Amino acid sequence: MASLPTYINLHSYRKPARTFAATRKPILQYPLISCHDLRVAVVGGGPAGASAADALASNGIETFLFERNPGGAKPCGGAIPLCMLDEFSIPLSLVDRKVTRMRIISPSNVTVDFGKTLLPGEFIAMTRREVLDSFLRSRAETSGAELISGLVTDVVVPTMTGGDYVVEYNEGGRRRSVVVDIVVGADGVNGRVAKAIKAGSYSCAIAFQERIKLPEEKMQHYENLAEMYVGQDVSPDFYGWVFPKSDHVAVGTGTIRSKSDIKLYQQGIKFRVKPKIDGGELIKVEAHPIPEHPRPVRLRGRVALVGDAAGYVTKCSGEGIYFAAKSGRMCGEAIVRASEGGTRMINEQDLMREYLKRWDGEYQSTFKFLELLQRVFYSSDATREAMVEICGDEYVQRMTFKSYLYKKMAKGNPFEDVGMGMKCLGSLARCHILAREIELLRI
Repeated sequence: MASLPTYINLHSYRKPARTFAATRKPILQYPLISCHDLRVAVVGGGPAGASAADALASNGIETFLFERNPGGAKPCGGAIPLCMLDEFSIPLSLVDRKVTRMRIISPSNVTVDFGKTLLPGEFIAMTRREVLDSFLRSRAETSGAELISGLVTDVVVPTMTGGDYVVEYNEGGRRRSVVVDIVVGADGVNGRVAKAIKAGSYSCAIAFQERIKLPEEKMQHYENLAEMYVGQDVSPDFYGWVFPKSDHVAVGTGTIRSKSDIKLYQQGIKFRVKPKIDGGELIKVEAHPIPEHPRPVRLRGRVALVGDAAGYVTKCSGEGIYFAAKSGRMCGEAIVRASEGGTRMINEQDLMREYLKRWDGEYQSTFKFLELLQRVFYSSDATREAMVEICGDEYVQRMTFKSYLYKKMAKGNPFEDVGMGMKCLGSLARCHILAREIELLRI
């Protein structure tokens, strides 16, 4: 024991628990754990980490959930799809607003109502991240996860096959550690877990958001309405938003190409909505990095990345909450399956089979499709005008909301799909011609 660092928590330290004898028969896929229960550290207590911890703890796995700032909130529009309420048993009391009207405003301020095809009972749920995240963490804790309010400073990776992982953290000004068998990294874009396994870098956008409390008469305008603004003035590669909350609106934007100009784009979106927010009180300013694509490595050894840490935020729409929670749950359930309820040790191949391949099989096509849409429609103000024009089509709205609300690629009518494709081409051509004519007039 004398050789251990002085900051190691001796109460949680244990000697290497397993030896893999050379005589073990290769047909035994999962070595039995004979002297302790499987232990998992989940680093990050947002939707991804909390959902992973809940899936693990509710199935009897000893789980440590680390969250450095339980009272904090990530700057986020807070919109979640309808299916998430049922799938994750989220009570309606957590929903600030049920959005049934969505407006998309073009660079030239052409406005399209984008909720005409919503059925009775369908809506987009608007939440506050500090409320939603706290609920999910509390549920994981109720299921048996040990919630640790501490900052993870390092994850020590074993140098030998089958060795333990050591999670080092600061809690209340004291340096501590815990020894585990598996680590789930849910600690965001700049998390320690990804660095520990050398998961590689990826492109990040920045989201900037201001919460503004409006006078009651102006808040009524946003009672069940959300707005999205597109244009070079609000973002060169994304959109600006006004999303309603319980007693305020969230006004924000994001960009990957011109992160240093994010405050300029924030001024752009506030200028576009100025008549609607005049007289409002600024109550909070938030900024946060957002991943633009999956990491080069999302799994190494017995460490798996989920949520933003893995890069699970869609392009075009910028949606991440559902995919964070879903990836966390899928990863937790994968560990439970592969370890047969925590009785057997697992390895990288088990996590690849049970988690990563299932995730890619279910969602990779969705991410690639939305990436294609962003490349086509966010390249110039002309293409943004075309996008808004196309969004006025009821078939486009119906397919969009079916896919978004229920998180399954909607299957359309082949004839209407062809018609939609022709309309897209026509709108793109028309808006490009119009943009050239306007440019000539300027000259």
